Parts: sequence; structure tokens; C-alpha cells
Amino acid sequence: MQHVVVVPYDPLWESAFEKEAEKIRNVLGGECLAVHHIGSTAVKGLCAKPIIDIMPVVKEIGKVDAFDRGFEGLGYECMGEFGIAGRRYYRKGGDERTHQIHIFGADSRREIERHLAVRDYLRAFPEEAAAYGKLKISLALKFPYDIEGYCDGKDAFVRALESRALRFAAEAKKGKR
Repeated sequence: MQHVVVVPYDPLWESAFEKEAEKIRNVLGGECLAVHHIGSTAVKGLCAKPIIDIMPVVKEIGKVDAFDRGFEGLGYECMGEFGIAGRRYYRKGGDERTHQIHIFGADSRREIERHLAVRDYLRAFPEEAAAYGKLKISLALKFPYDIEGYCDGKDAFVRALESRALRFAAEAKKGKR
């Protein structure tokens, strides 16, 4: 049973990401186009579950399954699409996981842009990050062993946040920000 714990931001999360990203690049080799730090641990000052979320982007998602043994060698459990078509999901640490990998092919632009937009928006608006962190802390206290309850409690907030983030990203592309 996964214990839902939200902790204050830890500056070591960035170096933990960098170390793992290098290992991921080595596993994926020439198929890897980029590796992004996403999720709450990628936002300075944001409270988070201490799980490093990593989003590699590859040339072709269909070739990723051939790298499963390499990920297993790093301690990851290979989960396939795990509910999101076109993604490959890997997790390390079981119920008390430390890392999650969300791999998308370069053609999954919407998924890639969505993750990066939310991260960048929270980095740009610390008050939004603080509100999100406060919500996560309260939900972790309310649902310490109920990850579904925790996630359901964040759902409306995250959908609204994502909408604002995507608008912000679109405006930034147009040069309005």
C-alpha cells in the first residue's frame, strides 16, 4: 500500500534528476531526443511527494519496449502504457517509489507540451505553486494511504491549472509574455 507523503521542496531533487537522466540517456542511446524533469519535484519551492518524475522524448515510441531490460537493470518496473496511449511508464521503488519515467514519442506533442507547460507555469507563478503545495499537503494528511483519494482531491485543481498553463504557454509562443 502506497503511503502518500508530501514534503517540503528539496534542492537535491535536481541533482537526483540529473543523475537518473544520464542513466536513461545511456539506456535509450540514439533513440533519445531529450530528457525533461517534470512534476512537482521540478519546481523550486514546491512541496511534493519525493518522487522524481522524468519525461524522456524519443524518436519512435514503438522502439522503447526493446529497452525494457536496460530499465530493469536500473531497478525500474516496466509498466507499458499504464493508462495513457502512446506512453511507456516505468517506476522504481514499488509502492514507496523514488522515480517515475514517462516516455513519449516526438509525435505525442500534446502530452509533451502539457507536462512542460504545467511545470513552466508553476515555475513562473510561485503563488500558484504555493496554492498547489498547500492543497497537496492537506490531501496527504486526509488520505495518507489512499492514493486514489489523494489524486481525486487534486483533480479539479490540476485540470484548471493545466488549462491556465496551456494558455500561458500559447501566449508565450506568440510573444505576448
